[in-house]
Amino acid sequence: MIKTFSVDILKWYRLHARALPWRMTKDPYKIWVSEAMLQQTTVKAVIDYYHAWLKKFPDVHALANASAESVLKAWQGLGYYNRARNFHKSAQIVVEKYQGEVPRDPDALRALPGFGPYMSASVASIAFDIKISLVDANVRRVIMRILNIHGPAVSARDKDILKFLDVVMPERHCGDFNQALMELGAMVCTTKEPKCNMCPVNKHCQAFKKGCQELIPESKKVSLNEITAVIALIKKGSKYLIQQRPDHGLLAGMWEFPGGKVETKKDTGLKAALKREVFEELGQECLVGDEFCRVKHYYTTNKVQLIVFDVLLTGDKFKLKSSMRWVGSKDLKEYPMPSGSAKIVEKLLDTKQVNP
Repeated sequence: MIKTFSVDILKWYRLHARALPWRMTKDPYKIWVSEAMLQQTTVKAVIDYYHAWLKKFPDVHALANASAESVLKAWQGLGYYNRARNFHKSAQIVVEKYQGEVPRDPDALRALPGFGPYMSASVASIAFDIKISLVDANVRRVIMRILNIHGPAVSARDKDILKFLDVVMPERHCGDFNQALMELGAMVCTTKEPKCNMCPVNKHCQAFKKGCQELIPESKKVSLNEITAVIALIKKGSKYLIQQRPDHGLLAGMWEFPGGKVETKKDTGLKAALKREVFEELGQECLVGDEFCRVKHYYTTNKVQLIVFDVLLTGDKFKLKSSMRWVGSKDLKEYPMPSGSAKIVEKLLDTKQVNP
């Protein structure tokens, strides 16, 4: 296995690898962009974002000099916004400390915000051909099957997986080797119905020999929390009220419409919940009008339904806080928003086109 594993998988990779844009370059910044985006996101979803990002921030200097808000806006829709914030901070450090040159040393990369073991190994090996192994979800599944390791695919397995990879990794083409493992997991050694007859390393696979490959790794059941939230569309003339979330915590720095979760123990209905939320957030009484739309979206382990109402503020004259703005419907798209709020904006714009 030690002699032929890397030969077999590299030969397969060169024949069957997908022609992805970040595989057409050795520019470490562009590879860094792709790896930052690909964490917890599908390849198909990333391609358009990758091209748009490089058009807006073509190099590390452009990213370092950009505003935090423009970075979050460019990232909108990819989720896990701390990735974007860390990317921005790291770009500034690379410009200040390394004169804009992405460091080759995996330890130097690891010291940058957002660079864990996987990110530092992927950029170092793919951009600079440094011999360093990595583990992502695809690699973990592949090697657990190769070594016939039963149980769930958890990071506790990674020590044994990395020990194996350090032995079989070639001295050269280390980036291709790492990408080949990830590609194999994505295209052949898939979670369900692995295509073992097409696998270039099935002769090395202990699970395949024993016929238990589909039992590895053991699947984990993820339960989703169902959340209902009420959202206020508050207008002044042709503009809508939006507010910015705090610069720490969940969805930090993002913009959204006022509102929040329905509290079943406090609220007697959706409109009552929205009145409470508006008063808590804006310090204003309000009239809740007709329902405008409903939007569903998911984040982490939550399934959220947003129920949106037209709302009129009453009482004393409302004063904007520093975290709030009145924004025209067309300009709402310029503000970085969580996916649920972005869907509300799309519905608003669709309505404007139908009823100009």
